[in-house]
Amino acid sequence: MVSTSDFRRGLKIKFKGDPFEIIDFQHVKMGRGGAVVRTKLKSLRTGSVLEETFRSGERLEAPELEEKKMQYLYMQDGMYYFMDEETYEQVPLTADQLGEAKKFLKENMVVRILYYKGVPLSVELPTFVELLVIKTDPAGFRGDTASASSKPATLETGAVVKVPFHINEENTIRVDTRTSEYIERVK
Repeated sequence: MVSTSDFRRGLKIKFKGDPFEIIDFQHVKMGRGGAVVRTKLKSLRTGSVLEETFRSGERLEAPELEEKKMQYLYMQDGMYYFMDEETYEQVPLTADQLGEAKKFLKENMVVRILYYKGVPLSVELPTFVELLVIKTDPAGFRGDTASASSKPATLETGAVVKVPFHINEENTIRVDTRTSEYIERVK
């Protein structure tokens, strides 16, 4: 059981029979009544976001989630295929199930897949990934006056991130998968 005092971003709870992840929350003390907790919840099954208010001290169930380490193999016909490292079983996931994670998926990458009642729900990437820059403008290109110290770069997975001017094509960079931000150049 999880109490509202334990709420934090990323916490997973069971609400109305489905697993949800807390995206945002705020403790609010009303003038006369008791305190409440306003939350934004993201459904792990559908991806929809809803706003819900709970009484302070209310207790909710923790969902029975299972996490498996799996290796990304390939993408075919809009399906992304992963292999369980222990049983060698292959699991296909749709682009919707991957969400933003598909921008940084690279073949043979090991990820964690979250299961609820035997059904795969979502993919959790490593916090940092190293990817090759395949397209970017040369340093100091003309016309970029909006951003003082960065330029767009297309990575080998198709993702576009802002990088400093000293980054060129064929450089390998480290990217934070949570924020899609450039961290450093890999030597």
